[in-house]
Amino acid sequence: MPQPASVFPRSPGSVAIVGAGIVGMSAAHFLSRAGWQVTVYDSGTVASGATGSADGAVSVASKKPGPLMTLAVAAVRFYEHLTETGILLDEYLPRSTFVVASDAEELAVLERHAAELEAAGVPIRLLKGAALAQTIGAAAPSAIAAVEVQGEGHAVGYRVVERLRQLGGFAIRRNCPVSGLHTSNGRVTGVITAHGAEPVDAVLLAAGLGSTHFLAGGDLIRPRKGQLIVTDRAGSDAPHFPGPLMSCRYLVSKGSQPADKAAESRSLGLVIDPLRTGQFLIGGSREDRDDRDAADAAIVASLLRDAVALAPSLAQLRVIRVFAGLRAATSDGMPIVGRVHGADNVWIATGFEGDGICLGPMMGRLCQQMICGERLEQDIAPPRRRPLRSHPGGGGMSGSGQTFLFDGVAIPFGTNETIAMALDRAGISSLGAGQGSSAGRYFCGIGACQACAVSVDGISMEACLTPARSGLLVTRIVPVSP
Repeated sequence: MPQPASVFPRSPGSVAIVGAGIVGMSAAHFLSRAGWQVTVYDSGTVASGATGSADGAVSVASKKPGPLMTLAVAAVRFYEHLTETGILLDEYLPRSTFVVASDAEELAVLERHAAELEAAGVPIRLLKGAALAQTIGAAAPSAIAAVEVQGEGHAVGYRVVERLRQLGGFAIRRNCPVSGLHTSNGRVTGVITAHGAEPVDAVLLAAGLGSTHFLAGGDLIRPRKGQLIVTDRAGSDAPHFPGPLMSCRYLVSKGSQPADKAAESRSLGLVIDPLRTGQFLIGGSREDRDDRDAADAAIVASLLRDAVALAPSLAQLRVIRVFAGLRAATSDGMPIVGRVHGADNVWIATGFEGDGICLGPMMGRLCQQMICGERLEQDIAPPRRRPLRSHPGGGGMSGSGQTFLFDGVAIPFGTNETIAMALDRAGISSLGAGQGSSAGRYFCGIGACQACAVSVDGISMEACLTPARSGLLVTRIVPVSP
């Protein structure tokens, strides 16, 4: 596992944060106020990844009982603290979440989860009969019971990040991917970008799935796709939704609760979230596949059918947007946060999957405390996780500073890396014309598809089979728009 923080105060220095999502930007905020010189690097723009396409739930309701639920309870309280101190004033909206059961099987799941929420000290209210009808009956007439999870809230991820950016105190390098970490005498001394090695005293990897490029043991983190739906605004005569409605199926889809029909329902849950704009956000899927830009019509249709079955008034609304995105998921559902084994000045915070908005600000604060050598306000050490180590001899950690040129841009590489591996770490996915149906990208990795063909010193070669060497001139066979 990432190493637990030791309490040895460190003097402020310079720190590079890789990733401008809610965790990275929160860490930047707290580190800058602790006296550190902070630079945030992102291969795209601020909040352009999972943070910018999240549902915004600051919620304990769906969390798996145990360490994750404990973290979520603390994270909600931290949002309240940031609101009270003015940092997130007007960005955090307190509200309840309503976990809904529509049949006997779901009722069993609901009652089990309610008991576990109560055991964790979460305030809840069980709704049946007249209380159910009065509270959510108009919105969800088919519900047979519900649990109101109180003391939760909502925050729009990109707005939280924008508030932290406005507060300032740190630099942001947009469209500037970090392709490697420069080492000297076994210590990381800088980050490698297209501009070369840039010296820093510490590094925080908070780039979601992108963090795995720098680490061995990256198979602990995998992409998990999610799809969400946004409707138009409801009319003034629409039924009142007192807060988001969460089907018990959502608890099963997240693995928070077991169910007899787990194989059928783990990929699809259901949350109907009334937004401040009068629109509704409907989600969501949890799919272990990697096709970020493709919304699946069959899954969208299934979500809409389930939503209308629970809340019939939604049938009067139009769908105005469907979007999909990738989240960094872990095998045990716990995020990976801590110091990287074998690199005493590199930390990582990733693997939050659908819980990044909820946990993000608190995790940023805890990362600041780890980097500063302070005692942590919250225990975050997950159990039973094998060590993560920096790639030996390169592959994310580069001590040689060797580079080749790809369309005129210097690309650093590590020992035994191919051209394709180095380009992939640099965040370059479009390789030109190639050959076959997967033309223009790193696909099979064994030279069979020839999709990654590039020009190497004027000769067409497969990037996945060609060793990277200093001074090579590599170009796309047919230049494409970036």
